[in-house]
Amino acid sequence: MATLQDIRRRITSTQNTKKITKAMEMVAAAKLRRAQQRIEALRPYAIDMVEMMRNLATYSGEQRNYQLLRERDEERTVALVAMTGDRGLAGAFNANVVRAVVEAERSLRAQGREVRLVAVGKKGIGTLRFRRFELAHIWQGLSDHPQYGDAQAIAAYLVDLYVSGEVDRVRLVCNHFESALEQQLTDVTILPIPREQVTDGERRRGPVTYMYEPDADTIFKKLLPAYVEIAIYRALLESSASEQGARMTAMRNASESAEEMLDSLTMALNRARQATITQEILEVVAGADALG
Repeated sequence: MATLQDIRRRITSTQNTKKITKAMEMVAAAKLRRAQQRIEALRPYAIDMVEMMRNLATYSGEQRNYQLLRERDEERTVALVAMTGDRGLAGAFNANVVRAVVEAERSLRAQGREVRLVAVGKKGIGTLRFRRFELAHIWQGLSDHPQYGDAQAIAAYLVDLYVSGEVDRVRLVCNHFESALEQQLTDVTILPIPREQVTDGERRRGPVTYMYEPDADTIFKKLLPAYVEIAIYRALLESSASEQGARMTAMRNASESAEEMLDSLTMALNRARQATITQEILEVVAGADALG
């Protein structure tokens, strides 16, 4: 049975832990608000870019001529990009991404395809290396405050892999931000760029709404890599917000668990104190009886 000193020591330790988890919850909430603001600021730009590209696709030449839109006849090599956070204490946020990437890698190899793994985030890098996976390229230190330059570097590397023919498809596995309490794991193809994302599918020439200089083909070709950059930048922001939301929820649950433990320990302390007092009274009574 635990002594009074042991119970008091556990109460003090739990109280200190609760202070830490409460502080981490507040920090995560503040970071989450900033991440949400950045996502909302990016959304109009991303929507306008897609609309412009759809308009350009209507007036440009045959889309099969664009490398980033061209589907390969035979898919031999697939690049899997695992986008995780740089820190832990965020529930299953990082583990879900790694688990999905590992399952996708096994499935692709079972189909006879080669797989090239790319990792973004310290947690994903560490876990995949611990499982003895070879990583083609890594980026870390981006999850707290991702910048557009980071997305450009990642996009340039992936576009080069695809254009050079080293890979036939690029898939991105990351968490999509739904709300502070919900993050949706996604596995999307970013290369080749899905045609439905940048074309209207019908190619009917209606009234011209824009005047392009130089021609539509040249601008469309220039915008395709920018579209990949925007897609990756948006994924970085979504992942950052998801990480903070997951951490805020995890720390809130930890604080609530600490509160429940404190209630249980306080009750145990009171019972132990009462038992000690009762034992002392019995010893005094027994001593008085012995003295007659």
